[in-house]
Amino acid sequence: MKIRLLVIGKTEATWLREGINDYEMRVKHYLPFEITEIPALKNSAALSQEEQNLRESELIRKQIQTGDILVLLDEHGKEMRSTEFSTFLNKQFVSGNKTLLFVVGGPFGFDPSLKKQAAFLLSLSKMTFSHQMVRLFFAEQLYRALTILHGASYHHE
Repeated sequence: MKIRLLVIGKTEATWLREGINDYEMRVKHYLPFEITEIPALKNSAALSQEEQNLRESELIRKQIQTGDILVLLDEHGKEMRSTEFSTFLNKQFVSGNKTLLFVVGGPFGFDPSLKKQAAFLLSLSKMTFSHQMVRLFFAEQLYRALTILHGASYHHE
């Protein structure tokens, strides 16, 4: 199975890019993993939240391929411990699906129609993080889950 992380906009801070790149390389030790950036909407300040969500959802849909399992990183999604996330991943791996597609939306989340299309909504925390920080946190948690599945010494519980 392959995992893709789809994000809206670029990661601006150098230190965040470095951290994300570090975990991206670590994850690739276990399975194919790629991060795809969708350019941020132009003139988004002139758009309502609903219009911005709708346009971003259209851009996201263009990236979804047949057979992808769509998982949205959403503040209202299910929270999991790292071990539960590793179990979730393992279930996806044995399901025979081709690609697990995780998506970080824009600043106002996702259009309701995209949420309905998703197989799963996942929350990283009850706290609110910047969309750029979520990328790093997700990459680290993905790596952690893979080390749990492979019995590596990274996770201690």
